[in-house]
Amino acid sequence: MNHFASIQKALGENGLDAVLLTCQANRFYASGFQSTGTDGACLITPAAVCYWTDGRYIEAAQNQIQGAEVALTDRANPYKKLFREAVERFGIRKLGFDEQAMTVDDHKTYSEALPCEMTGASEMLAKLRAVKDSGELERMVRAQRIAEKALEELKNDIKAGVSERFLAARLTYLILCGGAENVSFDPIVVSGTKTSMPHGVPSDKTLADGDFVTMDFGALYGGYCSDMTRTVAVGHATEEMERVYDVVYRAQKAGCAAARGGVTGRDMDQAARQVIEDAGYGPYFCHSLGHSVGVEIHEAPSASQGNPDPLPAGVTVSVEPGIYIPGKFGVRIEDVVILRENGCENLMKAPKELLIL
Repeated sequence: MNHFASIQKALGENGLDAVLLTCQANRFYASGFQSTGTDGACLITPAAVCYWTDGRYIEAAQNQIQGAEVALTDRANPYKKLFREAVERFGIRKLGFDEQAMTVDDHKTYSEALPCEMTGASEMLAKLRAVKDSGELERMVRAQRIAEKALEELKNDIKAGVSERFLAARLTYLILCGGAENVSFDPIVVSGTKTSMPHGVPSDKTLADGDFVTMDFGALYGGYCSDMTRTVAVGHATEEMERVYDVVYRAQKAGCAAARGGVTGRDMDQAARQVIEDAGYGPYFCHSLGHSVGVEIHEAPSASQGNPDPLPAGVTVSVEPGIYIPGKFGVRIEDVVILRENGCENLMKAPKELLIL
């Protein structure tokens, strides 16, 4: 699966003769070929595609990349030389590049070496990546099913005396055994008062009776991420814990109900935030409602107070309200939904009601 054709179409719409992709995520989105870090580059013109990589990846790239001219970069043929030859060969005058990822040093090197104008194309690429096609959605759904199965099995290990670090490691193991290439990100598994930290780090702290446990995790499958958060209680939950959980649960449902193609990121965020504010917990919801998910775990556009723009149909966005009370506990519930013209489709099948283990 590659996206050369959609990028080629966008070039003319954005007044570009070509685009040069050097960052890992954009290279993968374009070519469907995965290589780490800066070990590759892809040049896309309206009529041709060139992909360069070094000796560690050249054989795999030649076998896997379809619809591109794949060539080797080495000491005799550094990227700078290859880029210049391609610019001259294709008569490129205006070259887009992923300015949000390219280093200042690389930009200086290439802008001095290439006989063309270099202009930022990150916004163009972000818009293309935002709307997912059927192939991308199939991978994201598969990633989600792997993550859900791992959580179902992990429930057997969630009990007093078990450490956060053990649960995080066990979760990673189950995700990999379930068929994922990797985890989407290092799992967040926190308990007790640590659940008031949205991005707390698993430690040797052991779970105790009456703790909340928040687990934020995802699987990587076919180069695409899943993302979900569930909060459960160990042994029992107090009346206050149940009340806060119910507020977050209702806010999460309100966010999903507001999700549809054309809604602004701000309005989607406010739909969930209003539930929390009306319950008196407004100051304890300290982050945005959600972010897009795809090749990377955090993509644009966002469902946030700072985004007044409409979210297009086809966007996959997280819906993850939370309440975090310092020194006490926190609750977060997260699903990822696909925005449709008249609503949304939830990728999740895992239940969201309060679970006491």
